[in-house]
Amino acid sequence: MTDAPIRVLIGEDQELVRAGYVTIFSAQPDMEVVGEAADGARAVEEAHRSLPDVIVMDIRMPILDGIEATRRLAGPTVAQPVKVLVVTTFNVDEYVYEALRAGASGFLLKDSPTEELVNGVRTIARGEALLAPTVTRTLIGHFAHRVRPSDPARGAREAVKRALTPRELEVFEQIAEGLSNAEIAARLFITAETVKTYVSRILSKLDLRDRVQAVVLAYRVGLATGSY
Repeated sequence: MTDAPIRVLIGEDQELVRAGYVTIFSAQPDMEVVGEAADGARAVEEAHRSLPDVIVMDIRMPILDGIEATRRLAGPTVAQPVKVLVVTTFNVDEYVYEALRAGASGFLLKDSPTEELVNGVRTIARGEALLAPTVTRTLIGHFAHRVRPSDPARGAREAVKRALTPRELEVFEQIAEGLSNAEIAARLFITAETVKTYVSRILSKLDLRDRVQAVVLAYRVGLATGSY
């Protein structure tokens, strides 16, 4: 018995780009394009109709932008959130951070190589977060000042510290820098498999869906500085 193909929905207002995505994903033996949408409102409708595993979502779309569409499909109040892979033209797009806060599982640049885009969908489908490695630090650093911790965040920061062991807290802070498991392992002189175990525990203890939410939380409570 073979695994079912990854069901992909494409939300993109530019017809040529959308057609390109259809061609790319349809050519993959483990993927199936189940719908297309030229605006955010349609993307929400199509998602409810076709029940995709992953939505490849542009940010700048008419009627309803990709951020609000993502919030409606994957936000914190959604009972059964859909996995959303945001694509953007610029590596410091001012809307990307809000899209991640809205529930997106990650993002890639539109000019990413085809292989990277395809593997990105596979990564998201597996339930892992994806932050484009070439722009993660730039993005986080660019938006760090937008989420400076406030006085009420101090209590949340202490709650995070109480929930995690010293080693878990150390790994959590590395996640906030956008480091991969391999990079964290090298920095802390432990194996990547050990890091994976720590990450799983951290997400579970803090009731976080993925690494993206971990990054956002770290900045919101003041456990990341964005100064690297």
